[in-house]
Amino acid sequence: MRPIGLPGWLRIALVAGVAVLVAGACLFGYRWYSHPTTLSIAVGSLDGEAGRIANAIAGRFAEKKAEVRLNVVETSGALEAANAFSSGKTDLAIVRGDVGDLSKAQAVIVVARAVALLVALPPAIDGLAELKRATIGVVGGETNRKLVSVLTNEYDLGRANVKFKDVAPADAKRALDGKEVRAILVVVPLTEKYLSLVRTLFPQSPKTNPVFIAIESAGAIAEKEPAYESFDVPKGTFRGSPALPSDDLTTVKVTYYLVAKKQLDADLITTLTRELMNVRRDLIGEMPALSQIAAADTDSAAYLPVHPGAAAFYNGTQLSFLDKWGNAIFLAPMIIGGLLSVLAAAWQFLRAEEPGRHERELDRLYAFSDRVRTAQTEAELSDIEHEIDGVLQAQRVKPGAGEEDALEVTALNVAAHRLQSLIHDRRLLLAGRPGASAPA
Repeated sequence: MRPIGLPGWLRIALVAGVAVLVAGACLFGYRWYSHPTTLSIAVGSLDGEAGRIANAIAGRFAEKKAEVRLNVVETSGALEAANAFSSGKTDLAIVRGDVGDLSKAQAVIVVARAVALLVALPPAIDGLAELKRATIGVVGGETNRKLVSVLTNEYDLGRANVKFKDVAPADAKRALDGKEVRAILVVVPLTEKYLSLVRTLFPQSPKTNPVFIAIESAGAIAEKEPAYESFDVPKGTFRGSPALPSDDLTTVKVTYYLVAKKQLDADLITTLTRELMNVRRDLIGEMPALSQIAAADTDSAAYLPVHPGAAAFYNGTQLSFLDKWGNAIFLAPMIIGGLLSVLAAAWQFLRAEEPGRHERELDRLYAFSDRVRTAQTEAELSDIEHEIDGVLQAQRVKPGAGEEDALEVTALNVAAHRLQSLIHDRRLLLAGRPGASAPA
């Protein structure tokens, strides 16, 4: 096969064009592979603190050009955040373990742990059993609806005519002072910000110390409802001297989780977990609330199953790029090469009985010999010559076009010479010239 005759400048342009295309494809592939993935996250709290923390983390991700970015969707509370997640509106959510439908959720990290506090004004109350015919104000009523139901069933508060009334955080102190409620139920993390909030509900005087009501059946509640745990609030948590509470206070604890959809890619969640832990370290000085962030429980019996991607980060089992794709990278060329060989062999097998193109064309040329021997006029011989010229011309163009199955030049010359001799002899015979002989 003869090389294609192209000008030098055109060859350079073609090579340069191919190089540019390859470089562009490589750049596109790199940008596609390294392009950050944005996940939507639903957050909500009564005081807006969850939204502020989530936005700070999202901003830090953007500053670091992290592989994962967050699109914060703020809601009015933990219940609304859980509903947005369960309805498929967001990929992630910060939820409370006892609120909303979490059947599609898998834990990524523990965001915070909150405890239930039942506080009242004097006189002292020994326990929930003494709150007969009393009204309890519930801060964040809709979010704490399940907890209220659990306490009602555990202590049979319905028979004791205990009523629960939703109270806004700003109205809690007024409701206590105006004796609209006998006690306040609030569920908050034990951080300085929320401890200060509880302190403001009561006059800062030893004579009017608030009464903290223990939930002595916290252990039994935790056995029945896995979303809750029994917890002892340490003595002196709210004030050191005199100690408030005056002794360890038994109550229930509930966990806030960052949850993700089950179908999210494990590698993506591994990256998200790593970035969250790094950002926690960077921002903890500015936001002390981040100190409560912790690893999710990887035990198979955990209340919320951990996402496989988060578990891989905590267990140190995340795979590198070569660990994941190394076998494919090395085996793919071998497999593709083997398949191409099999296909080529199959193609040759299917074409094994077909005569080659050059054989078919040679047969056409040699078939002219019978027509030459039987030609009766000069016009017939001329027509045959034109047909032969057409076959030869078509075959001579093919090597220049790069076709590998074109007739070889030697075979063409031999066949053409043979036919030309036959035509010459036939012309002599038809012309009746002396010495002419019929073609053998």
